[in-house]
Amino acid sequence: MSSLDVARAELALTVLYLNKAEARDKICRAIQYGSKFLSNGEPGTAQNVDKSTSLARKVFRLFKFVNDLHGLISPVPEGTPLPLVLLGKSKNALLSTFLFLDQIVWLSRTGIYKNKERAELLGRISLFCWMGSSVCTTLVELGEIGRLSASMKKLEKNLKDGDKHQNEQYRAKLKRSNERSLALIKASMDIVVAVGLLQLAPKKITPRVTGGFGFISSLISCYQLLPSPPKSKAS
Repeated sequence: MSSLDVARAELALTVLYLNKAEARDKICRAIQYGSKFLSNGEPGTAQNVDKSTSLARKVFRLFKFVNDLHGLISPVPEGTPLPLVLLGKSKNALLSTFLFLDQIVWLSRTGIYKNKERAELLGRISLFCWMGSSVCTTLVELGEIGRLSASMKKLEKNLKDGDKHQNEQYRAKLKRSNERSLALIKASMDIVVAVGLLQLAPKKITPRVTGGFGFISSLISCYQLLPSPPKSKAS
């Protein structure tokens, strides 16, 4: 491939990435929490960017609660242990509730919904739902990583030491394990962010800590949404 063909392919992947509403939302999220880290809760330009970006992001999440509502009623893969099934469904229910209530918060900030006190209460409830969904996600990822680890150990017994990384099934399981480990780190960070936003431990989890964890969590989300590069054709 010529350098121009490579540039075209990379630009096409960038366009594909930016065409995703989810990707634009996570980029805005990184800007939001990066600004929160810089402002540390103090008035100024960084705090203005934090607030304006937070409001803008809510538009990207309009009716997004339907996704997790669909996940709630969708069948689960066969062989999934009941505890993981219940945790997964709880995560879907909590996240769908968070996203639905977040719509009311957006309506309040735009001035359409007039009951400010109720909107603030619903906003706080929505954050507790998000924190609960992050806890469920953390537990699900821990359970799935444990299942993958046990499966990989069984597979290793049937393979020689030098052959396991050449085995496609082993490599696929290792890749899934790495992906779930990254999701586990992100979910754990989101719990800290939720605690910070709810001000449950204001002395330990300051706006700067909340912003820092939220920024790193957002970068992980941006990475997870990257499209897979096209496989080069064999000559």
